[in-house]
Amino acid sequence: MKPLKKEDISQEVFDLYDDYAHNKLNRREFVEKLSLYAIGGITVGSLLSFMSPNYIDTILVAKDHPQLESDYITYESPKGGGTIKGLLSTPKNIDGKLPGVVVVHENRGLNPYIEDVGRRTALDGFISLAPDALSPLGGYPGNDDDGRTMQKQRDRNEMLEDFIA
Repeated sequence: MKPLKKEDISQEVFDLYDDYAHNKLNRREFVEKLSLYAIGGITVGSLLSFMSPNYIDTILVAKDHPQLESDYITYESPKGGGTIKGLLSTPKNIDGKLPGVVVVHENRGLNPYIEDVGRRTALDGFISLAPDALSPLGGYPGNDDDGRTMQKQRDRNEMLEDFIA
């Protein structure tokens, strides 16, 4: 059997995944609807595997990039979730002031992609902070499905406070 390619998958499948990723469908509904597209040797599992983020192979800036300082920090968010963990990334050899960027994650937590965006931002000459709004619940759990579930437990206004603390 030939490897699955994007062209082999209907746009409706990607639309379903988008609805699932943005909490418009729960996992059961998503898999049920996805099964309608599992035909001709394409299984639900292969569709899920194809659409799931592959963070390892898509990292553009290594954690130990020689031109960056990138470390996890914690800070207090008294009106939010308390102690918040974030990835602080800065260019090495800073000469003077630099602008800052807060890298806000989507509904999954501080996953490897968001960390990479923070490092890329720093490589472009900014000080970046990528907070993890899931910190009060133990932090990003290592997979996006659990991260989505966890983020639903957080109060939206408290999370906003975490990002501006």
